[in-house]
Amino acid sequence: MAIPLEQVRKTAETRSSSSLAAPKQGQAPPRVLIVEDERKVAKAIKEGLEGNSYLVRLAHTGEDAFFLVNSEHFDLVVLDVMLPGRSGIEVLSAIRKQGQKTPVLLLTARDSIEDRVLGLDAGADDYLVKPWACPELLARVRALLRRGTAEAVTALRRQDLEMDVVSRSAKRGKRMIDLTTREFELLQYLLRHQGQVVSREMLARDVWKEETRHSPLDNVIDVHMVRLRRKIDEGFATKLLRTVRGVGFVLKAEAG
Repeated sequence: MAIPLEQVRKTAETRSSSSLAAPKQGQAPPRVLIVEDERKVAKAIKEGLEGNSYLVRLAHTGEDAFFLVNSEHFDLVVLDVMLPGRSGIEVLSAIRKQGQKTPVLLLTARDSIEDRVLGLDAGADDYLVKPWACPELLARVRALLRRGTAEAVTALRRQDLEMDVVSRSAKRGKRMIDLTTREFELLQYLLRHQGQVVSREMLARDVWKEETRHSPLDNVIDVHMVRLRRKIDEGFATKLLRTVRGVGFVLKAEAG
């Protein structure tokens, strides 16, 4: 089925007046992953979203999508059902089994009730049938991002380590942890990605807001990690923050 690509490009040029389409000053633009094997369609959607101030990554296979979702942070995934190799439904089911709650908008040419039920049961947050109109796609993206913001997790936990995002406080067991602003941001990021290896590149981009890594920044990251590890692990038999040599760091429970 034909997708109205020119409408997408036109929207990119005119820019939406939505509050989510234009993030407030100092607010990071929403990060969106588009998973679509038809490259012209993927490019058109990317242009439409970037024209409305979103940061966009592209994936053209289910395997690439699964890798990106597990290695980077996204506020929303726009996922085509029919993909080469691993299907969109398989990717969706896999990330939901991992406990990831990133909103997912499914795109598909199949419009039967059974297909919609299959997608929603697999964990989709919304469903858009081809051929779609660009204004509807953008409206659904905005709605899912609003929902994700409203349902944002404010309490994070790993074992006996707890963080309250609203009050910006953290404790382990009954002991309060005194954190600097950067240490709090680091710990929050690790808790949101707990069980997943976080690379220095991810920390440079998402915590330090640097587009590229460089050696001095790597050294700064390592120093902050040493201090953070001391604050959350010292005096406890179960260690939470580990270094994965040559890769990065991971927050998970390990004895000793």
